Amino acid sequence: MVKVKFSTSEGKFVGVECLGHSGYAEEGEDIVCAALSSVIQTAVLGIIRVIGINIGYETEEDSGYLKAILPKTISKSDLHDADLILRTAYLGVSDLYETFSDFISLEVE
Repeated sequence: MVKVKFSTSEGKFVGVECLGHSGYAEEGEDIVCAALSSVIQTAVLGIIRVIGINIGYETEEDSGYLKAILPKTISKSDLHDADLILRTAYLGVSDLYETFSDFISLEVE
């Protein structure tokens, strides 16, 4: 199961953390893992390349770990834009969760 946790602060989405593999299918054929990875990685790329925020992130492929957290000191405008991207990613993950809840856990803190 993939555990996905979105972090919030003062009503804004400020980060995301994923851990694990879905177990839906064999590696290379796991559509749940592929879809989830695409949503999260696209959000991180959007924050880095579109907004231009140097978001701190780390990954570990073997364990399926990804953590991306916004820096504490960013402008209100950048925070607003990053929140929109992370909120959109949350909606994408929520949609996957509705169909594949046996393979994804979803939390917002």
